Order: sequence, then C-alpha cells, then structure tokens
Amino acid sequence: MHDDRTLVEARLRRVLDERIRPAVYPESVPLRVAVWHAPGEPVPVAEGIAAEPEPVEVGARWGAPWGTSWFRVTGAVPQEWAGKTVEALLDLGFDENMPGFQCEGLVYRPDGSAVKGLNPRNQWVRIGAPVEGGEEVRLHIEAASNPVVLDYHPFLPTQLGDKETAGSEPQYTLARMDLAVFDETVWQLVMDLEVLGELMAELPVDSARRYDILRAVERALDAVDLQDVGGTAARARERLTGVLSAPAVPSAHRISAVGHAHIDSAWLWPLRETVRKVARTTSNMTQLIEDEPEFVFAMSQAQQWAWVKEHRPEVWARVKKAVAEGRFVPTGGMWVESDTNMPGSEAMARQFVHGKRFFLDEFGIENEEAWLPDTFGFAAGLPQIIRAAGAKWLLTQKISWSRTNTFPHHTFQWEGIDGTRIFTHFPPVDTYNCAMKGSELAHAERSFRDKGRARHSLAPTGWGDGGGGTTREMVAKAARLRDLEGSATVVWETPRAFFRKAEAEYPEPPVWAGELYLELHRATLTSQAQTKQGNRRSEHLLREAELWAATAAVRTGFPYPYEELDRIWKTVLLHQFHDILPGSSIAWVHREARATYGRIAGELNDLIGAAQRALAGEGARTLVFNSAPHSRDGVPAGGAGTPRTPQGTTLSPRAAGGHVLGNGLLRVEVDARGLVVSAHDIEADRESVAPGTAANLLQLHPDFPNMWDAWDVDEFYRNTVTDLTDVDEVSAGEDGTSVRITRSFGNSRVTQVLSLPPGERRLLIDTEVDWHEREKFLKLAFPLDLHAERYASETQFGHVYRPTHTNTSWEAAKFEACNHRFMHLEEPGWGVAVVNDSTYGHDVTRTVRTGGDRGTTTTVRASLLRAPRFPDPETDQGVHRFRHALVLGASVADAVREGWRINLPQRPLTGTHEVAPLVTVDNDAVVITAVKLADDGSGDVVVRFHEAHGGRARATLTAGFEVADVTVTDLLERPVGDSGPPRRDGARITVRLRPFELVTLRLRRA
Repeated sequence: MHDDRTLVEARLRRVLDERIRPAVYPESVPLRVAVWHAPGEPVPVAEGIAAEPEPVEVGARWGAPWGTSWFRVTGAVPQEWAGKTVEALLDLGFDENMPGFQCEGLVYRPDGSAVKGLNPRNQWVRIGAPVEGGEEVRLHIEAASNPVVLDYHPFLPTQLGDKETAGSEPQYTLARMDLAVFDETVWQLVMDLEVLGELMAELPVDSARRYDILRAVERALDAVDLQDVGGTAARARERLTGVLSAPAVPSAHRISAVGHAHIDSAWLWPLRETVRKVARTTSNMTQLIEDEPEFVFAMSQAQQWAWVKEHRPEVWARVKKAVAEGRFVPTGGMWVESDTNMPGSEAMARQFVHGKRFFLDEFGIENEEAWLPDTFGFAAGLPQIIRAAGAKWLLTQKISWSRTNTFPHHTFQWEGIDGTRIFTHFPPVDTYNCAMKGSELAHAERSFRDKGRARHSLAPTGWGDGGGGTTREMVAKAARLRDLEGSATVVWETPRAFFRKAEAEYPEPPVWAGELYLELHRATLTSQAQTKQGNRRSEHLLREAELWAATAAVRTGFPYPYEELDRIWKTVLLHQFHDILPGSSIAWVHREARATYGRIAGELNDLIGAAQRALAGEGARTLVFNSAPHSRDGVPAGGAGTPRTPQGTTLSPRAAGGHVLGNGLLRVEVDARGLVVSAHDIEADRESVAPGTAANLLQLHPDFPNMWDAWDVDEFYRNTVTDLTDVDEVSAGEDGTSVRITRSFGNSRVTQVLSLPPGERRLLIDTEVDWHEREKFLKLAFPLDLHAERYASETQFGHVYRPTHTNTSWEAAKFEACNHRFMHLEEPGWGVAVVNDSTYGHDVTRTVRTGGDRGTTTTVRASLLRAPRFPDPETDQGVHRFRHALVLGASVADAVREGWRINLPQRPLTGTHEVAPLVTVDNDAVVITAVKLADDGSGDVVVRFHEAHGGRARATLTAGFEVADVTVTDLLERPVGDSGPPRRDGARITVRLRPFELVTLRLRRA
C-alpha cells in the first residue's frame, strides 16, 4: 500500500503540472504590444495612455530600476471562440515565487478606468464570459519595474534601493502577452485535485480518510484523457464528488478566513510606490468581491485608504460600494500598522485617533480591533491605549517569529501596565499571507495551543506587498474546505465576526501580563539613527506646537492651526510604520524621511514661534518658555517666565590627569582618557561609578547577524568588544566649565562635551559621531555601583520593569530592549537614571565583584549606531548627535522629569510679560502629555494626562480660564459612557488615578 500511495502522489504531481494546468488555457493567440517608457517619476494615467508607444516583442528586455513603462496591448477575439470564456494573459516577466517583490502592473481601459492589478499569481484579465467573437481588445498597462532588492540569503549589499544609485539596466524580460480561452471545467478540476492532494499529504499515513482520497484521485486521473483534458475533465470531477462532499467531524478546528493583503507602507520600495501597490490590490479585491459572493476582504491602515481616495477616485468608488455591502472591511483603526515599541505616548494614541476617525468619517464604521500582524513586538502600555480608543481586541502573528521561546497561547487576555486587558489572538496559521494550502490549515490546527478550550482561529488570506491580495484560486479552495472531512473548516468572515465568536467560546482565557517581546529584530531599535531622531523630535515639537497654539488661542485669539497640525501629525504617524521608524527600509525611504523630518521641524518651529510671540508680545524682557510637564528654574510647566540663576559650575584640574566638574550637588572626575571614573552624589555621599570601571565608555562590537542585517543583532555580538579609550584630546570646553573630548577609531571620529548644569543632579553628555564604520555596533556604557534586581524603562504612558538577571530563557532573550526617554535603577533609597534625547535600544547586565571591592556592577548601555549593509548599504554613515544624561540620586519621579527635560529644552524669547499656563496640575506624579483644542473646532480645551510613577495619585487640575463643563472622553474626544463627571469647583478639577492610568478631559470654556 505504501508503494501505491507514493506512486499515486507522484502521478498526481506530474499530471497536474504537465497536462491539466496547461489545459486551463487550451487555445491562445498573441496580442500586439507597444511600449512607452516614462521619463523620471510616474506620470498621470491620462498622460501614460495618451503617450505614443513603440512596438515591442515578447522576449524584449524592459524596465530600468524604479521606472514606469506603459504597455499597450491590442488584438481581436477570434470568431471561432464565440460562446467561450476568454482572458488576456499578461506576463510582464514575473517570478511566481516572489509575489509583491518585483515588477507589477495596473491594467486600464482606454478611458483611464482601472481594471485590475497584474502580479505573479494573478496575470489574467477577463475579456468576456462568454464572448461573441470578433471583439476588439485594447488595454493599457502601467508597469512598474521595481527591482528585486530582497533575495533572502545571502543578504548582499545592493545599490538598487535608491533610484539615485540603481542605474538604468533593464530588470525584466517581457513574457506572455496573449488572448486565451479559459476552460472553467479544467480549472475547477485543478482546484479539486490541489485541495485533495494537499489534504492527503497532511493526513496520517495509515488513516482511512487518506486512502479514500488516494483511491478517488487515482480514479479521477484514470478518467483524464491526457490528449483531451478539456473533454474529459468533467468526468474526472465526477469521480471526486464523494470525497469532496464528506463532511468534517464536529470537533474540527474552525478557521475564519479574512481576505487580506498585508502591504508595507514602505519597505523595499518608496512611499510613492506603495500608493500604486494599494491601487492595484484594491482594484483586484473589488473585482473579486463582485465575482465571489461569499468573499470578504479586510484592509487596515487608514493612510492607504486615503491614498486610494486621493489618487484613484474611480477605484475609490468601487471600494465605497463594497464597504457599503459589508464585503470590503476597514480594520485595525490605526493610521498605519506602526511600530509600537518606539512611538511616544501621544503618537501611539494619535495612531488610533486618526485611523479610527478616518473610518468613522468616511464610512461610519467603528473599529473594535487593533490589527498589527507584522509589528516587531508590542509595548506594555498598548492595551490601555487600545481600550482608550474604544477598541477591545488585538490581532498579531509576529510573535511566532521568536527564536528562543514559544509563546504559550494563541488566544488570551493581554494585560498592560495599568491592568487593562485586551482579548488577543495570534493566528496559528503563522502567516499573514495564507494561500489556503492544506499544509497551512493543518499547521494551524496542529499548532493551536488552546485546544480543548477553544477551536476558532483566524487566517489572513492573500498575497501582500503588492502581490495582489486574495486570488480566485484561494476562494475556490476555501469553498471546498468549508466542510471537508479531515480538514479544518473554513468560512469567510470579518475580523469582528471572528473575534465575537472567539470571545464567546473562550470567556476565561489565560492572561499574559507585560510586553509582548519579539525575540528577533532587536536591532530595529537602533538602525537608521536619524530616522529615529526625526521621529522623537517631531513628537516633541508637535507637543509644543499644540500647547502654545492652544494657549495663545484661548488667551489672545490666535488662530489655532487645525489643518496644519492634522497634516503634520499624519505625516509623522506615517513614518512610524513598522519598516520606516525601525530602520529596515531601503535607502530611498530613509533619505526621504530625513528630508521630511527636516521640513516638519521647520514648519513646527514656525508655528511655535508665532504662538509664543502672540503670548509674550513685543518687548525686551528676557523670558523662557517651558514646554515640559514639570516646572523648572522657577518657570511653571506650560508657561513662560524669568528663570532663576542657580549657582555655577566649577572646573578644576584632576591630580592624576583630566578634569573635575562640580556644582555643589555632584562631583565628577574625568580622567586623561576622557572617561568618567567618578560621579559622586555629594548629599548622599554615594559614588555611582563601579570600582575599577569608567562611565561614558564608548564600546564597539562587530555586528554581522546570521540574517536580516538591518533588523537583527544576535547575542554573540557581545563575544568581542573594543573599549574606545584612546583619546586625541581632553580639554576644557569653550565655556570654561565643561570638558571636551575627541577620539578617533577606525574611520570614525567622536567629539563629546561633558557638563554639569548649575543646580542640577545630572551629568550631561553631548556626543557627536562622524561615523564611517561597516558592520559595527556602537554603545555608550555606564557601569554603576548598584545592586538592582530590575530596572525601569519608559514606555507609553508609564514604564515597564525588566529583570537585570537571566534566570530563565525568557529573561535571557531580552538582551536588547526598548526605552523611551529614561532607564532607571535603584537600591532602596538611592537610584540612578540614564536619560536620552533620541535613542531607544539599550541593554542592562549585572556582574558580581569579588575581592576587596565586593559588590554588584550593573552596566547600562545605550545603543547609538549600527552599520548594516542591507537593505541600505550606507546605513548611518555620516554625522550624528546625541544627548544623554546620568542623573544621580534619582527616583522614578526624577527619571520621569529629567526625561521630559532633556527632550524639551527651554525656549528663550524677549517679550513684555510672563505667560501663565493654560492648565496646571498640583501633583508631579500626574503628567500632562497633551494640551490642545478639540479636533472638532468647538474651541474646547482637551487635556490628556496619566499617572507616571506607578502608584495611586490624587491631583487637582486648574484651568487658566473659566470652565463651563468638564467631560471624561476617549482618545477621540467623545464622552466615555461609564465615567461620571469629575469633581469640579469652578476651574479646579479633582481626579484620582490608578497606577499608570490614562485620562482625557474635555473642558468647555464658559
């Protein structure tokens, strides 16, 4: 029997490949082809269609990297084909193994209306079903010759990732351009045999069901005349009816298929190409919805919907119609599928604000799920944000990529730092490009970790990244798998329908508390430093712009820049996409990002300056504006005044060489190598630098991961390290109270300035690196004389604790992690914070000292720069500037305050009068993250705040204007039904907060 089975399986493969599949198109005639190559960037559709093309033959080379070629195909349907189904087969030179990562096309009618996209697994265009014969065919193809940048292994450096370096060599060879008869019966036979063959391969070798299928397939193949496949296909299908109609067992796993096309908003292509990828895919999906009555397609990322609306109005009309029918479903409720580790608190909130509002405004649809299948791990503050946006479910698949530990659940409650829980599902199919293969469905059923308690899972089905989405073949397979013995059952459903079923059948799922850490792609916290700096600085500039514009609007009638802020927020949110902000896109993407961030900074600084000038008036009085949420130097948070001048800083020679900095609070020794060998808290009489070590130590590692260069750093990088202790110069800084250090290494140069601000407990470290290394990793180390079992890292609306030890594989796997503005470590009564203005990646390690200096050294290292060569061979080359501070005697409260302070420096301005804050709060544990005017233009003031220290807090907010009413709202500034009005006494509002609780208040002005 074993030999019989093997023979039948081999026979099935060969007959399908060599006889039956080719017979799907039994007759064909060539089309005439002409081409016009657009110069430069893509042209409008009308221009492309109107251009005069030159004749070209199949087999011709075409398509410079990132070019656009307009093909015109013409012909006539033969008269003898009357009554048959006819399709155009348009192969631009596709590699069928790489849908979405090569050339693509969008087919247009002569009037400029889009027909459908062309992709490796979707090369057909229906001409007629049936045709009358003699029809003239004229189609135009906007073909994008996107180069193949990704060849998986090896990851070789390539200049193809930027049009400025990619050259002009043609990338593709024009293949088939025909009209062909489509034999529906043969195609259906292919689907029958593929489904049964794939199912048979997954069944136990000795199962009766497997042998039933085997014999049925054998009988069907016997019925096929290999010289007349079309004439015998129906007879072959009849012999499969029995095994295809056998119903699934009642306990079968149930799969909700969701039509899907995961499209990275930028990655191995620039943003402008994603606009076209989305148009091609939505054209295909709206057509498939018209052809297949059960099919449902879901698309996330409001930005991509907005691109269709803006750039393809005729496709948008089809999309809107399908949405109204409930078949084309907005999902996710975010502006893009963003990274969730690095975006700041407000930015993460605004992803949902702008995404959900778009879908509400356009379609009246309220998204209840977050949809992030491909994001590289999930910050512990996210559940509260999802809930505050009015959503309650999360879907992701990415954690299945973890390389050390297997996540124990597929369906569970995810608990965030404040205790909020979100019902979460990881599709056990372990792909967001499911093709309805038997191997995929069997994998989902076998791997589902919640068996016995639940039996529903979701399968995002379709090719992504411009691969065309779901295909008619996938829909046909799903129809056969709806109720088929031996298989999981499949039904097309919306994400909402799936989550409702899954939640109902699993009312008490297990709970996972804390971050969902991806044990892979850790280097995305560091790659492309300037992109990350642009994001951080844009976030803080937006805070300033909203704060001062709102204050000026209420106080002076300053015109609040609603449209400008809305546009800039959306641009910043777009660049938080999970391959832009993480630094894993091609050079073109990051080159444009740097320019965009520069433009944004200019616009926001102009807005801030105009609002502050309106508030301060014209005059010669020296003022400083404090945008941080805490007062400093006598200036209130959110206000402007004359700062106090604390005692100065001294700089003196160090006996053993180097310099000593002092400000009455701290005493810092910098040795002749430019390293900090002592940082002493005078009041506590406590040394922070571990004995025998030095802080402000730059360390260089080789960095050549096993795979995914820009994405990964593998733990073995730590095996080799070079301490950069050689120095070119250590001298007094230009101000006479700082220390300037220069050192050279490899092809690079570093300049640092160390300073002690008067009256402050922080050592400022300004670092400029002219970086020209390759495949290296640069860290800034602070070995601390501190014993701490855990440390705090800031995340959205709070902080998360991670262990400093590696007791388990879960802890050991977190050898590189994310923080926002601070990391904090402490022993009872005394702690240290390391704060930064633009870095995210870090590591913390712990060693025990022996001998005379017994104790624990806990080393905190900030990750500064990398130099991967794929996908951008010039990653991070050039000049970078960072600012860090070592804060001594710091509590968590100090870390929070100093993190804000280093990111929001005071702005000096001359004027006539001080500026009182628009809103104040009397408890430093309550941090205001946003002060703005309501998005609806009502003039209401919106204040968002959270408890930031990790404990209970009672606080009074005081508005600097008359308040007529106060409402607790969600992130979209809508009243929250289950929250009563806060206690108010005029302009004073009393609130009580749980640890890390997030609150949004809407204040109506009297």
